[in-house]
Amino acid sequence: MLNKPEMACRFYTALQKLCECPEQGVDIIQIIQHMGGVLVEVALLFDDPADAFDGCFVKLAGRLNTPINRADIGSSALPPAHVVDSETERGRTAARIFLEDWADCPDAFFDLVATMIEDVAGRWEADGHMPKAEMIHLLYTATRMGLSYEIAAQELCDIVIENHVAQRGWSLGDCIGALSAVAGRRLAQSLNAQTCMIFQGSAVPENLDCIVYVMTKEAVRLGVPAGSDWRFGLAANDMPVNAPVQLIQGVEPHCEEFFGMMQMHDDFYMQAVSLAKAAGRMVAVASGGDLPEIEPAIAKPLAMSAMTESYKFVCIDHNLLSAHH
Repeated sequence: MLNKPEMACRFYTALQKLCECPEQGVDIIQIIQHMGGVLVEVALLFDDPADAFDGCFVKLAGRLNTPINRADIGSSALPPAHVVDSETERGRTAARIFLEDWADCPDAFFDLVATMIEDVAGRWEADGHMPKAEMIHLLYTATRMGLSYEIAAQELCDIVIENHVAQRGWSLGDCIGALSAVAGRRLAQSLNAQTCMIFQGSAVPENLDCIVYVMTKEAVRLGVPAGSDWRFGLAANDMPVNAPVQLIQGVEPHCEEFFGMMQMHDDFYMQAVSLAKAAGRMVAVASGGDLPEIEPAIAKPLAMSAMTESYKFVCIDHNLLSAHH
């Protein structure tokens, strides 16, 4: 059996291997996001993940002898929200693999992770890569974002099911359409008229592609077959925009209330990522298992269409407004 420092070293090596270009040396920001994902997974082992998250960083601050800076970090310090979601998810996957070997209690697993972070932070500071205070601030922010997306995805699915399936007789298809549509709408609202591009040819604008990727990755992670059929059946560009306005109106007030509680009310891009993750999870709920309520080949384009049409709907308004000025 490996001792704790050896296990911590092995764990760090595994996280390094997740980096895109290991031969170019360690991408510190990417590693921090992977470690953030590990801490998200640690927090989720406890009954109250938000409380566990705070507790983890109080302990880390003590071990590193560095106070935790909880202030918002500059937007350029970490990658965009969809990248943080993707990278923290990779760290979470690594943590789950390690947990299978580490048949001990959550506190002991956190102690292993803290040993790894303490060692890495000390080495990075000694080597002149990054001061401990900056590293822990970035790690705190990445972990908070990763945990927020996970909590939001689950809560948004629960909110829609409780308020609309149980009380209004919505189908799971309606839930997929609603969450996807509000994700597309929030993305467009986060942009200005110049960046809110109307589709050219059959290409999907890059900013929308990033949010679609969050949705598809979440669905595939939860068992929906990967494939190219997400875009099958999308409306041609010369068709009138057909956003599912009633579905949006049905869920948007609940989403706004939730994002207010999560202190995300003024960040439409983080909301778009959270909603896309929830939509992907709802696709998995509806189309998973041996007897799916909706076949994946139907659920996927349904989600994609609702997202793209709602995105276009807001963008056309943006562009019309700018044309009048």
